[in-house]
Amino acid sequence: MPMQMKLAAITLDCADPVALAAFYQRATGLEPHPKSDADFAGITREDGLFIGFQRVDDYRAPCWPDQTVPQQFHLDFAVQDFDEAEAELLALGAGKPQHQPGEGKWWRVLTDPAGHPFCLVKEQERETS
Repeated sequence: MPMQMKLAAITLDCADPVALAAFYQRATGLEPHPKSDADFAGITREDGLFIGFQRVDDYRAPCWPDQTVPQQFHLDFAVQDFDEAEAELLALGAGKPQHQPGEGKWWRVLTDPAGHPFCLVKEQERETS
């Protein structure tokens, strides 16, 4: 019988865990983890999924789409309306790289305040793919 694993946490390196946790908390509505501190902060979902942010000395943000400092992974967030979600995230401190693969038809690439790329995908496209 194959081992059964359940995703429990995703952790991102960054220079300021508290600030990055606050960005994602406002963006997702997830709850701040009560044991967050300056070196390791997090947000959590009711089902237990945890997104953590850990301080790394001399953190260097990914350079997307350039691979000078590779992204290594990225998060995708399903949204109903690209324009509305993008505007709200930009107001929270996200960035929008000039390079947008697929001309933004199927997804949009943004960066969090620490430079990690993440994608917005349309909810109905995610459900049918």
